Amino acid sequence: MVDDSTRSDRVWTIPNLLSALRLAGVPVFLWLVLGPEEDGWALALLMISGFTDFLDGWLARKLDQQSVVGQILDPVADRLYILAVVVGLALRDVIPWWMAISLPLRDALMWGLVPLLRTRGYSALPVHFLGKAATFNLLYAFPLLLLGDGEGTVALLARVFGWAFAFWGIGLYWWAGLLYAWQVRKLLLTTERRPAVRDA
Repeated sequence: MVDDSTRSDRVWTIPNLLSALRLAGVPVFLWLVLGPEEDGWALALLMISGFTDFLDGWLARKLDQQSVVGQILDPVADRLYILAVVVGLALRDVIPWWMAISLPLRDALMWGLVPLLRTRGYSALPVHFLGKAATFNLLYAFPLLLLGDGEGTVALLARVFGWAFAFWGIGLYWWAGLLYAWQVRKLLLTTERRPAVRDA
């Protein structure tokens, strides 16, 4: 865990800039998919987003530029991209609506646990490797499903691998969420109520 004094006042860092650029790409992606249906450009944008998602975390550790803003921006950018992708693909009938609803529903569960954590003086629990694995699978699944929205051998292979990544990703996403909820339950049972502390 990074000491608060080394991260509390850091805003303008390279990792934060990359996260902000990813956030700015969310409406652009939706416009590309739902407006002109420029799937090639939308796919390229998703690939860039996936690369910068890895890059900003690596740079934050390498350059010692971890910050409170970065810890907020990075997961928010991930969630918004996933939300934008599932909504866009559902509106295009590439994926079913149950899939588009299941992912934001899990995020709503996570947000609902935050007030409970704050009663014990925490703002969040450490990110579990299952959550990272789920995000990895989903960030691969949706570009492949978008690429698979067509005809031919490449599209067929993209659909097969895309659905494989999607089912694994959704399963791990919910598994990580339920594990997180279980951790919160244990924390509530074993920790006394106390005032919330900032950025615990």
